[in-house]
Amino acid sequence: MDAIVAEPRPAAVTEPRPKLGLRAMVIEDDPDLAEVIADYLQRSGFDVEISGDGAAAVAAAHRLPPDVVVLDLGLPSLDGVEVCRQLRTFSDAYVVMVTARADEVDTLVGLSVGADDYLTKPFSPRELIARIEAMLRRPRAGTVNASGMPLPGERRIDELVIDPQGREVSLAGTPIALTRTEFDLLDVLSRRPGMVFSRDQLLSELWGPGWVGDAHVVDVHIASLRRKLGDTAAERRYIRTIRGIGYRMGDGRSQR
Repeated sequence: MDAIVAEPRPAAVTEPRPKLGLRAMVIEDDPDLAEVIADYLQRSGFDVEISGDGAAAVAAAHRLPPDVVVLDLGLPSLDGVEVCRQLRTFSDAYVVMVTARADEVDTLVGLSVGADDYLTKPFSPRELIARIEAMLRRPRAGTVNASGMPLPGERRIDELVIDPQGREVSLAGTPIALTRTEFDLLDVLSRRPGMVFSRDQLLSELWGPGWVGDAHVVDVHIASLRRKLGDTAAERRYIRTIRGIGYRMGDGRSQR
């Protein structure tokens, strides 16, 4: 099996950790790889379910909703992109997409339908667990931010309304369905609307300072967020690209 980077099992997962009370679903049609991933997740405290078929996995997620999904791109019956698209109609689970294809288009397509992160085979199981744990450390509704202060209240930017406490977004009175990562990204940008964030800063805010991977994952989520907000890179009404630096919130007015 060449999808996993050969490495000794780290001491950190030699003994199982206490249960987290979280469910992980591994959707992978290679049974050996699925077992390795599931083993690492179980030793990290997750309850794990394995599915080797896309349609069956969607049905299983309906019956018992997961908190985290590790999703292979190439699956029988339904591919990973379609599985992710269907999951996003009823689940806000974190989704890490795994692909054996080097073609960047596959990765971008996967993220555009709601995946939170991706890994390309072969990959390190330790890296997978680190990515998942970083996502789970993000603040959620009803929590406080890093400064210890309560999260700010409703924010209004022209026709865009962001409610951090309720984790809801609307545009001109119409609710906008965002993935967890898309909402977290919009939350960070709108919390400090005058600040320009570099990709590395956004990665640190959302994935944690120890995150290792392709920084262009930020660009993919920005593109998806713009599309859902009816924005474009040319108009930059709500999210502005600052060339050579990064991104900041707009004021709702077109920059075309």
